[in-house]
Amino acid sequence: MKLFQVSGPDGAERLGVWTDGPHVLDARHDGVQTVLDLLVAVSEGDLDPSAWVESARDAGRLRSVRWDGLARTEGERLACPVTPPEVWGAGVTYRRSADFREEGTGIYDRVYVAERPELFFKATASRCAAPFAAIGRRRDSVFTATEPELAVVLDHEGAILGYTLANDVSAWDIERDNPLYLPQSKVYDRCFSFGPVIVTAEEIADPYALTLRCRVRRGEKEVFVGEASTAQLKRRFEQLAAWLLRSNPIPTGTVLSTGTGIIQPMDVGLEEGDVVEISCPEIGTLSNPVALV
Repeated sequence: MKLFQVSGPDGAERLGVWTDGPHVLDARHDGVQTVLDLLVAVSEGDLDPSAWVESARDAGRLRSVRWDGLARTEGERLACPVTPPEVWGAGVTYRRSADFREEGTGIYDRVYVAERPELFFKATASRCAAPFAAIGRRRDSVFTATEPELAVVLDHEGAILGYTLANDVSAWDIERDNPLYLPQSKVYDRCFSFGPVIVTAEEIADPYALTLRCRVRRGEKEVFVGEASTAQLKRRFEQLAAWLLRSNPIPTGTVLSTGTGIIQPMDVGLEEGDVVEISCPEIGTLSNPVALV
């Protein structure tokens, strides 16, 4: 099942589900109005999502929409596929990421081989950018980069409810200047985007056989193209989730971005007006323009 979310002119968010095409819930059904409502009901109330979809369809609560029409900036538009109570990130989960960040300190290599992973708080819902909305480049950064990643959506016990694409936008020059600046590198206005859909866990046969591609367009020119496979991941998603929950309760709907294997080179940082596209055949394409923040 593919889940998405739309935001109406009144700002209210409504659940969308891909069932023979994209459909949107017109009104609350069995206590569910948003994707988060559905995830909580599935995780904590034993709701059968397929049965719920059929019930909503039978009740006439699902209406068909044009997918390409949801890319517009006015009226009903695509929102983040869930309003996340928390967003976390994992770092140095790919060898290329460790090599790029290392500058003689040894800390990134030590994290790569250590039992304990790097985990950091990434964003609140208000700092997230929806598909087609602008992601942010810090004004005090000279090298902000896209970090294309697979993200998992977790329940309160750390079980994986679904997968989505994520852009962990990061001011790498700030982090490389001093690792203690990591929060300023990672957490700021519009520092994270994800979507366009959440693919429920049972729909992904092998999450370690997904190919992620990224391209950055600057006007008519393609300035960066990269590709990585989740087969290159050092750590398993369940392992990352288990470490995240150590002494740290999380709410259902928490998003955990799992690290990048696609490295944007230092001479091609993001600029205002660029468009970043991250794609995976099993999930779709996440597209965002870049704005200074």
